[in-house]
Amino acid sequence: MPRLPEPDHLPETAPGPDPAAAPVAAALRAEAAAFLRALRHHTEAAQDPQEAREAARALGRSARRLGAILHTFRPLLDREWADRLRPELTWLGGVLADEHLVAARLTRLLASLHRLSGPAAPRRGGPGIGTAKAGALLERRLTLARTRAHSACLTAFASARLHALVDEVALLGGEVPLAPDDRLRSGARADALAEAAARRLADAVAALPLHRAGHPYNADALALAVPAPDGQDTPWHQVRLLLRLHRYAQEVVAPGTGPGPRVAAARRALDQHRDASEAAHEAASAAATPRIAPTTAYALGVLHADQRHEVEAARYAFQRAWAGEAVGVGGEEPGRR
Repeated sequence: MPRLPEPDHLPETAPGPDPAAAPVAAALRAEAAAFLRALRHHTEAAQDPQEAREAARALGRSARRLGAILHTFRPLLDREWADRLRPELTWLGGVLADEHLVAARLTRLLASLHRLSGPAAPRRGGPGIGTAKAGALLERRLTLARTRAHSACLTAFASARLHALVDEVALLGGEVPLAPDDRLRSGARADALAEAAARRLADAVAALPLHRAGHPYNADALALAVPAPDGQDTPWHQVRLLLRLHRYAQEVVAPGTGPGPRVAAARRALDQHRDASEAAHEAASAAATPRIAPTTAYALGVLHADQRHEVEAARYAFQRAWAGEAVGVGGEEPGRR
């Protein structure tokens, strides 16, 4: 691991940045300090797997936040520098998230199988005797995927690519690379760019088929999900990304305010949507495994349908949240992402 400056003792900048870019420079410095603290914590927690996992998740969150700031406020930054750094942050955030997401997907699918095959489940038309084999198949597949994700994470921490990224982030404690003065004076401001991010989110939401999300479990929409749900899920995943960019942009221009209840509820719904759609895809992929027993394939098909129901419930929750109506979504509110 490269030698790092102490995050709370990073070098001060020279003269302050142009007022148009000042909130962005401050946010980048703050998130760079959080990034370096998380990295140091991960190094110090090497002998404690749970602590190391938490530190890796914190590091991934900081990487995603830094990347989002670079994306939204690119007109105020040195473009060559921002365009070089952002893909590296995206790479690191993805690598660090994968293991947790795979583990959560396995937990979700096994819990769903258990619920579907429980005492209250009907024996005729339920997963039946294929449930145990379906669970074993999913556990094999996702344990292998988690092992691969863990190996990729370890490889990333030992890589020259991460070392180079850390060097770039550490430099943010000094002078943030901003756009040339003539571009800063041309009128772009942090608050205007944050408003543009909000408009992109609103436009993407307006393009969603919210008229099909008017019921918590929508049979018509489920029919549209067969046989290829991925295409119709994509716009929802895009809205989730844009909502995250909007949240982070608001944190830059209005630090300390936090998301309002409407945004928080919408985010929870879209997180649930992502989790359920990916779980449904995993169940469908497992059902396509060659030479599995018909009862196993049937149980996986029922599981797939159950997760698509959860997709529709999440869409309904999002539609209600976006309209400003309180509605619960299954599960606890996730940590800061």
